[in-house]
Amino acid sequence: PYFMLMLAVFFGTASNSFANSANGFTKLIPTLLSAVTIIFCMYCLSQAMRYLPVGMTYASFAGFCIIGTALVGVFWFNQIPNMVTVLGIILIVSGVLVVNIYGNNQT
Repeated sequence: PYFMLMLAVFFGTASNSFANSANGFTKLIPTLLSAVTIIFCMYCLSQAMRYLPVGMTYASFAGFCIIGTALVGVFWFNQIPNMVTVLGIILIVSGVLVVNIYGNNQT
């Protein structure tokens, strides 16, 4: 299930990046790539949720997608975050760690 969760994060981050490139869904190829990758993302996420608690799974997915998308923004789109954004990302990482380490992991 953790492999499927990481695949969901990968496809979710890819979908966000393609959505940015789609320019409001006015460019065909990035729009189609965004749609296809979000479908793969949701499939992988649903497979992970078969074995992992939904709250922990989605918290991890959302946190890692935010981090991944922010990194794509920096390295692919040259969008440099300010200090407040960096602090927010650090808090997200902390939250994901708390959920995974101390959260209820019963299925």
